Amino acid sequence: MEVSVSGRHTTVSESLKRQAEDKIGRLDRYLKGMEHADVHFWEENNPRIGNKEFCEVTMEGHGHHIRCKVSAPDGFTAVDLAVDKLERQLRKLKTKVKNQQQARKRPEIPPDLVPESLLGEDDNGHPEPIYSIVKAKRFSYAPMDRGQASLQMDLLNHDFYLFIDSETELASVVYRRDDGDVGLIALEN
Repeated sequence: MEVSVSGRHTTVSESLKRQAEDKIGRLDRYLKGMEHADVHFWEENNPRIGNKEFCEVTMEGHGHHIRCKVSAPDGFTAVDLAVDKLERQLRKLKTKVKNQQQARKRPEIPPDLVPESLLGEDDNGHPEPIYSIVKAKRFSYAPMDRGQASLQMDLLNHDFYLFIDSETELASVVYRRDDGDVGLIALEN
C-alpha cells in the first residue's frame, strides 16, 4: 500500500514519518486491495485542548474509503491510536464484504423450463438446472441517446439500464462502474 505523510502548519519529523508509513502500511493485511493511504498531522494551538497533536488518515482502494481522526499528546501516540481505530474499521468492512459474497447463491429453476444445453445432472442422474430466472419484467421502449439512458438508470436507482441506442438502433447497456463512473456496452453489426 502506498502511504503519503504530510503536515499542516507543522513539520513532521523523519522518525514520525517512518513510523506512520510502517504502521499504516501494514494495515492492508486486514483487507486486500487497499491501495493508498493519506496521513495528515497538525497541531492545535488552543491552550484549553489537552491533546494538541492530531492525526487524520484516509485509506482508499477498490471503491472503499475509510477515514479516522484522532488526537493525542504527541504524534507517535496519535499514530498508534489511528492504527487501532483503522484496524476495527477494516475488520468490520472485511466482515461486511465477506457476508455479501456468501449471501450470493445460485438460484433454482424447474428442469422443464431449461433447455437441455443448460441442464446438468444431480447425484442420481436426474436432470437439474444450472441457472434459474427468479423474476422477469417487460418494458416498452423508444430509442434514446446514451445520456438519456444514464439519466434513466439514475432515476430508477439501478446499476444498469438496457436501451435502444438512437445512433446505432441496436440494444446497448449503460452500467454503474465500481469507481462511480458510467460504462457502456454497445452491440455492433
